[in-house]
Amino acid sequence: MNRRIQLLSIIFLGISSAAFSQIKEEKLILNKKREPEVKKIEKKKTSVETIKNYPPEEKSQNPVQYKITDVPAVSDFKTSTIQGQDVTPKFEGSVQNNYIQFGMGNYGKILGDANVSKTLENKIEVGADVHFLSTQGLKKEYPWDSKQSSTTLGAFLNSYGDKGKFNLNAEYGLNSYNYYGIYALEPVDVDLDQRVNQFKVNGYYDFYSNEILNDIRVKSSFLKDHFDAQENQVSVLANLSKHAVEIGKSGINLNADLGVGLEAVKSEFAIVDKNSSNFVNIGLAPEVTFRKGESYLMLGSSFSFLNSKNTNSLMAEQLKANKTYWFPKAEFQVAAGDAFKFYGGVDGGLKLNTYADLLQQNPFIVSDQYLKPTETKYHFYAGLRGDIDETFKYDFSAGYGKMRDIMFFKANSLFDNNYTLNRAAYNYANTFSTVYDDGNVSDVKGSLQYFPLANLILDAEVKFTKFDLKNYENIYNVPLFNATIGAKYTMLDQKLLLGFKGLFASDRTTNSFVLEGVGSPLMYQPTEDTNDKVGGYADLNLSAEYKVHKNFSIFALGNNLLSSKYQTYKGYKVLGAQILGGVKITF
Repeated sequence: MNRRIQLLSIIFLGISSAAFSQIKEEKLILNKKREPEVKKIEKKKTSVETIKNYPPEEKSQNPVQYKITDVPAVSDFKTSTIQGQDVTPKFEGSVQNNYIQFGMGNYGKILGDANVSKTLENKIEVGADVHFLSTQGLKKEYPWDSKQSSTTLGAFLNSYGDKGKFNLNAEYGLNSYNYYGIYALEPVDVDLDQRVNQFKVNGYYDFYSNEILNDIRVKSSFLKDHFDAQENQVSVLANLSKHAVEIGKSGINLNADLGVGLEAVKSEFAIVDKNSSNFVNIGLAPEVTFRKGESYLMLGSSFSFLNSKNTNSLMAEQLKANKTYWFPKAEFQVAAGDAFKFYGGVDGGLKLNTYADLLQQNPFIVSDQYLKPTETKYHFYAGLRGDIDETFKYDFSAGYGKMRDIMFFKANSLFDNNYTLNRAAYNYANTFSTVYDDGNVSDVKGSLQYFPLANLILDAEVKFTKFDLKNYENIYNVPLFNATIGAKYTMLDQKLLLGFKGLFASDRTTNSFVLEGVGSPLMYQPTEDTNDKVGGYADLNLSAEYKVHKNFSIFALGNNLLSSKYQTYKGYKVLGAQILGGVKITF
């Protein structure tokens, strides 16, 4: 492995030297104003085009936010169960949207991708998307199976009409993996299998103008896992608006928005305590914005009407509740030019914690969760952002908020203390459950992008988040510090694309268990450590793609190149240094 890393380092240094020699000859060419997103609010995988074919001034405002989503600074880093991030290279601005991609690497890694689309008459586009990734896992680290695979099959339809555009997409996903993070016991040949099936259907209609009805979104999800957990979710969101209303001759424009949303979630679990929950949430979010140039003042609020039902095998009767919530919402921005824009405000909201969302954050949770919504009563924030000479964009802010039912993950002990290794896959002190606590949150975050050359992009994000909880001394499995740095560089007349991404996180506090056999007959006696630590990590990733022909490329990916087998959660190590190579055919 050391020889591989040394060889990789030599190759990368050679590429880097060629790249920097190329930099000296490049000239900065800006044919149009760059408008990259600095603050990533929410990253979605969608087939809808990001450039709309209507006057941009008519829809220059952000749509009404229906709920508050606290997205970490490394929002585009989804830690895999046993690997770091795959940084698949992509050529921006390519007119060849159809491609087939295949690659293989160490740890038995296999990657397959395909995307096919066709534009029909009447501006209708149809297409399909396929993704597959598998690995044999850490065979030298664990005596039991740690392999995994993920498969996604999708189809989409885009239609561009005279008044708006319509998108419909359907997606099936299968994630197959193992509860391999056993640290307190020493089984040898055990079945640790977990499989999650999820089917999604989403529809979206966006009107070109902001006359009354702005857009409508319909989302649905159907989930089932290996242990017969089931969850159905549907949401309907509509944004009503009236924009660009001039107020006299003051030069101030008025924008009025009203968000209306309905979300329903039903979750049922079949093991352990057999929890079930049913939530119906109706949301209203009115707001008005007074804008003059780049300065504005937004005033609004949001309301949630929640009907909730919870039950499990430990409850004598079903727990029902109907509650109305009100949240403040306001924001201002004072612009002293493009380079300096001071802003601040307050917001809040209600977030339904679903089993599907929890699996995205931690796939190793047990298939039985007590679900509660998280309430952000208020969150004040202030910051400074700007664009300097269209080459440097930045956004720095700090905030403080009060929350109820903050959700985080606590490690489970054994679900029974029988002295035996013949157990269910989730019964080796290797799973996690949600816990909730009230408290305050303080955060400081920043992001920046730098464009020194027309073909070089540098970016970085950092976030500090501190929780002060009411009942727990420390929040579990949440780092104090997250950061990411990245770079993209194209050279050799756009034939070679190089990419880099570094991911960093601080230590996390967690609870853990030591198991001892006591008594007659023997029983396991668990001892809990409430102040255990999971180490931080630095995960470095490189990518390269060379276009041999306009329809044929070769690529190489290097993940976790420091070969640090850090843990995402207690007991769950990721893969070491990974090298994957492959070919890509575009048409």
